Amino acid sequence: MTAMPLPFANRTEAGRLLGEALMDYRGRMDLLVLALPRGGVPVAAEVARALEAPLDLMLVRKLGVPTQPELAMGAIASGGAQVLNADVVRALSISQETIDRVAESEQHELERRETTYRGTRKPPELAGRCVILVDDGLATGATMRVAARAAAAQGPAELVVAVPVASTEAVGLVAEQADRVVELATPEPFMGVGAWYEVFTQTTDDEVRALLQEAWQRNPSAG
Repeated sequence: MTAMPLPFANRTEAGRLLGEALMDYRGRMDLLVLALPRGGVPVAAEVARALEAPLDLMLVRKLGVPTQPELAMGAIASGGAQVLNADVVRALSISQETIDRVAESEQHELERRETTYRGTRKPPELAGRCVILVDDGLATGATMRVAARAAAAQGPAELVVAVPVASTEAVGLVAEQADRVVELATPEPFMGVGAWYEVFTQTTDDEVRALLQEAWQRNPSAG
């Protein structure tokens, strides 16, 4: 069921609307908003601004099926967390060798982004904090599931997943990893995240860096 008119104009508008839906978290001193790069950063930047919360990253990479890169067979996160989409792996008879090869390649990209986005800045401590993980949407939920697993391993006081749009299946899967899932819309049929945005161009590394620098100048207490 759709909770509000779609499509969103762009990620910035979606982030503003998502921030409004999360206003009950505003004022918490332990609050931290973590964006999933790259598309989740413009959304999370608006959420962090609305909640007056620090912003940082949860670096995650989708493991795409080699013959269908947009189809996620799993995901990995910084720190070694990995989640596999068992249905996709089984249906396409994907070997462990293939999974390992793709995971190794994506690990290199994870490390590149860590350096590109953060430089020498250390990742924030999550223990004892209220952490809100933000992306621009959930299709299979594989990327967010591994992000939530990696975050949960650090012992946050509360773990929230927040997205503008999601499939009902993904919400159910992610809810197993988080204390709360907030989504503005769950349209049926889903048809992919990009279908619910008027503008869904790729977010660049430069845009990610600029949004992070702005947020860190405004609220330097993410670490």
